Amino acid sequence: CQHLMQRFWDEVVGESTVEFVEAKLKERDHRHLRFGDSRYRLEPNVKEGKGGLRDLHTLWWLARYVYRVTSFDDMTEHDMLSREELRAFRDASRLLLRVRIFLHYHSDHADERLTFDKQLAIARLMGFGNSNPNLAITRFMRRYFIAVRTVGSLTRIICALLEDEKKRKPQKPLGWATLNATDADYFRLEGERLTIANDDIFHQHPAAILALFHIAQEQSLDIHPHALRAITRCLPVIHGNFHQNQEANHIFLRILRSDKNPEITLRRMNEAGVLGRFIPEFGRIIGQTQFNMYHVYTVDEHILVALGILHAIDKGQVRDEAPLASDIMPRITQKHVLYLALFCHDIAKGRGGDHSELGEMVAVKLARRFGFSEEECETTAWLVRNHLFYSDTAFKRDLNDPKTIADFVAFVRTPERLKLLLVLTVADIRAVAPNVWNEWKGVLMRDLFTRAMQAMGSTETDFAARPRDAVMSALSDYFPNLPPRLLERYQALGSDAFWAGCT
Repeated sequence: CQHLMQRFWDEVVGESTVEFVEAKLKERDHRHLRFGDSRYRLEPNVKEGKGGLRDLHTLWWLARYVYRVTSFDDMTEHDMLSREELRAFRDASRLLLRVRIFLHYHSDHADERLTFDKQLAIARLMGFGNSNPNLAITRFMRRYFIAVRTVGSLTRIICALLEDEKKRKPQKPLGWATLNATDADYFRLEGERLTIANDDIFHQHPAAILALFHIAQEQSLDIHPHALRAITRCLPVIHGNFHQNQEANHIFLRILRSDKNPEITLRRMNEAGVLGRFIPEFGRIIGQTQFNMYHVYTVDEHILVALGILHAIDKGQVRDEAPLASDIMPRITQKHVLYLALFCHDIAKGRGGDHSELGEMVAVKLARRFGFSEEECETTAWLVRNHLFYSDTAFKRDLNDPKTIADFVAFVRTPERLKLLLVLTVADIRAVAPNVWNEWKGVLMRDLFTRAMQAMGSTETDFAARPRDAVMSALSDYFPNLPPRLLERYQALGSDAFWAGCT
């Protein structure tokens, strides 16, 4: 047997480790695309989904092929994982295996998807008993999402280790990466990653934890697993007193309002355990399920996705899908207010009350903590409290009724608030699920916006072309001799919703 294994390593494996690693990771990426490229979907695939059993199996096969390990304990001996990380690996593996086994027993056949209708039964089988079914599901699913987050963290650590040891192709050249004199006191570049200058840096200067993520964001760097491990050991320094650290709070705002997508950096912070400690209210919604058929993500993931969409609107990257919001965004003067309001809009879900009213209190607390003026605090709170008002009016009220528009304008009051609320609503809706946003919703929101701006007497009328303008332009091109007065008569006949059906 030993002779066979030696021939296998020499003749089959040989020098093919780089090719094997790349092939397995490419296979994993393709699988994620097929089964949903988020580990925080509310109806996850336990086996094939991101953070599921197949990802754990991939890590195990990489370890066996590259380091020739024969047991989990061997992974610590080869310095692939620390003892704590190996314990997390085992815990995640056990939980995912138990969930899959109970799914099979419950369905009486092979079943990999943890759908809403099965979650209560599996929660009971897993020992998450509670007289309130929703609470039992919430506790169980939060434990599940912690496990898949652990898988993601272990994946980053092992892949980084493979790159460092030249077992995997480096991901990007770093000719542009530099550190200024202040940052160089705390951090250094190691290969293609940002790491810490010494192991005690986070204890000596706790705000450096936030700075690490911000520098990585601004310079498009990956973070070295050694730095992530140091953060894990230093998480207890992020407590009540640290929340009043002005430097750390300023860094967080810069992360939120960076020219680089904040979604990526905030997700890194979330998966490292930093975000939930830095903002405890966010920590309460990590892995929080949503009991409706519309949302496909956990509450924390929905917020991060929404911030990524807002950033895309801000940079004009989704003009075809959201032309009005894209045209409005450059005219908004309080973008920091908008980003914080979107971060807080669902932050109080799962507390047993109206999440909009409870979220308003959180928004005021955070806005003051981050140094907003009283006017900015008030606007942030107003947006969070009323983040459903725009969609409720546009989708549930008769926009041809003058009273609907009058009531809406009396409530919103200013063009600036109208613009803030529209953009926030677009980002929120588009982050619910990939196919929730559609042209019809866009038309209704545009119609309400146009009527409200006119009722406010606003002079801002040069927004992106409305659907009727597109139809009129096409008619002019097709019938170049059509009298302008006739075009004007046609243009006045229908609403934007009508003309949208003609485009």
